[in-house]
Amino acid sequence: MKLLTKAIRARLPALYSQDGKGGQAVAVVKFFTPDADWTWYATEFDGEDTFFGLCDGFEQELGYFSLSELQRIRGGLGLHVERDMHWEQRTLAEIAPAKFARELIA
Repeated sequence: MKLLTKAIRARLPALYSQDGKGGQAVAVVKFFTPDADWTWYATEFDGEDTFFGLCDGFEQELGYFSLSELQRIRGGLGLHVERDMHWEQRTLAEIAPAKFARELIA
């Protein structure tokens, strides 16, 4: 499976373009390990290799991850990272409401 198609590349905002939006930043694409509990939600892309978004693994955290890294990762059974082909973009607050709860109160 191709992790990043031309159509998805075109929809991903440039790196830093959603800076300051917090939970209102939109995750355009979702990657996951089918045989482990790791998920990456990309909100921005530099056009080459670097994403910014939410990583949900041992804990939920915002940060950078790379396409080349996702292509090398294997889960516990040796399966590759996949792209959720049925993903519909949503805000980070919708994905991880507890992480962004303080924003809702303010």
